[in-house]
Amino acid sequence: MAPERESGRERSLSGATATTRPRARLDQPRAPRRRILPEWDPDAFGRFSERIARFIGTGRFLVWMTVVIIMWVLWNIFAPSDLKFDEYPFIFLTLMLSLQASYAAPLILLAQNRQDDRDRVNLEQDRKQNERSIADTEYLTREIAALRIGLGEVATRDWIRSELQDVLKELDGHRGDGSVVFPAERSHGRDADDR
Repeated sequence: MAPERESGRERSLSGATATTRPRARLDQPRAPRRRILPEWDPDAFGRFSERIARFIGTGRFLVWMTVVIIMWVLWNIFAPSDLKFDEYPFIFLTLMLSLQASYAAPLILLAQNRQDDRDRVNLEQDRKQNERSIADTEYLTREIAALRIGLGEVATRDWIRSELQDVLKELDGHRGDGSVVFPAERSHGRDADDR
């Protein structure tokens, strides 16, 4: 029965309250772990892949690749038997071209993904710039409308001329004694003369 008691103790210690390993504090960052795989800078690798993709997409690459393949084939056809390294079906050449293609495709895809990310950022910046331009245009439109409304209330040159002409007409109807007779006084004056 003693072994059962010991196992009972082990069970009770291995429950939710048992602390078999030290608890990590949430207010402190974790200690860095040792990694088996080497670490690399993703941006540097991306720039490298873009350079390779740009080179693969040039005529210079096609010319050099054609020259290498022609020299490979000619060497393995016309060279002495002991210097040939790839006989007629050119299996090693096929393997090398497949290896080159298997590395070129992912590098080109990586370069395209980076270009897509840059395009996405540029589109977002363009969209924000367009929103700012639209907001500025709407603001200026409201300001111009307010200025037009304000100018409607301002005395214009034609309005001032018409008012001055009215005043001159009123001044022309003055009395002989030098006093000014306004139209309202003229009508009162006539009424007074008639009486």
